Amino acid sequence: MDQNSFVVEQKKLSTILGSMQAICAKRTTLDTTSSILFQAGHNELVLKSTDLELSLQYSCVLDEDSTIENIQFLVPGRRVFELTKELEGAININVKDNQIALKSGNASLSLNIKDAQEFPPFPERIENLMEIKTDDLLFMLEKVSFLIPQNNANPALNGLLIEIDKQGIKMTATDGHCLSQVQMDSYKLDASKKWLLPRRAILELKKIIDTSNDTKIFIGICGNQLVFSGESFNLFSKLLVDAFPEYQQILNRENFIERAVPKADLIKALRRSACLLSGQFIATEFNFDNEKLEVALHNKEVGKLKETLALTKSNTDKLDIRFYAPYLLSGIQVLPGETVGFWLQNNSRPIIFEAEEKKCQMIFLVMPVSPISND
Repeated sequence: MDQNSFVVEQKKLSTILGSMQAICAKRTTLDTTSSILFQAGHNELVLKSTDLELSLQYSCVLDEDSTIENIQFLVPGRRVFELTKELEGAININVKDNQIALKSGNASLSLNIKDAQEFPPFPERIENLMEIKTDDLLFMLEKVSFLIPQNNANPALNGLLIEIDKQGIKMTATDGHCLSQVQMDSYKLDASKKWLLPRRAILELKKIIDTSNDTKIFIGICGNQLVFSGESFNLFSKLLVDAFPEYQQILNRENFIERAVPKADLIKALRRSACLLSGQFIATEFNFDNEKLEVALHNKEVGKLKETLALTKSNTDKLDIRFYAPYLLSGIQVLPGETVGFWLQNNSRPIIFEAEEKKCQMIFLVMPVSPISND
């Protein structure tokens, strides 16, 4: 084998390149960010991709390696991925001049490459702060990430707030109408840390760990970036610098009254209500009276809905309040249990749901809608 050749399994390489497509496909001010950096040597292949906001690094053991000295080069990210998908078995990669030759079975092809020096600086020197079970991290992310807006006018809302201190780890997201929070006291730090992670980083992190075999993930920092690391990958993300809204006061349940309702019944009523919206912002009426809840909606262009749900926990206080059904649905559907418990005070304060699962405390809050919104 040539001294500048190495062998890597197609399935392994294709999986890594696939994970990098969302990063190398994003347009930036530098053309070279559309390329992936290959670094081969010492029986290991390291691949790096960056869009200047997110950076992803993977490493894998080579099946064979006759490389005498380290070699590195840039390859167009999308093209090498598409070609690799069409190969099978072991891929022999030979580097010569300004090209790489790929051979797999009876197939032989080549790609032009660029000098690795053109690749932008890549984050280094990670300081690991803590480790968390992969299942726990994924569970927490799924309970809050659904609420992160994509292009909210307030940049701070387009991210997930992660807070870690002596009390545990807490994740909070809000779109300005609703707020979702999950907290677990199993993971703590003596020094309080707070980061506002962009939505894109959360989505990519979920995809990576959802398909990995890692049982734990390390959370660390690298300069002004947050890092999530597994056995074979490091995902670096720049942080949002905008100030996340002060949410603590709105979660205060002082003088609120607890109620509860069968979750399945409430979800079905909300779905029926949402069906009558026809794309319009019309609030659904919630009328609490003794041990029952009356749900009603009137859309002049479509029709009406009116149904009664039995409350499993209530009191004699009457309360009429309005909510936009899709807002409630988005969070109630991720809460566990057959019964959903919630707290209310009056028609100008939010409804606050609370649940617990896998030693996680979950809160979902929705602001009411003014009656004027239906006129």
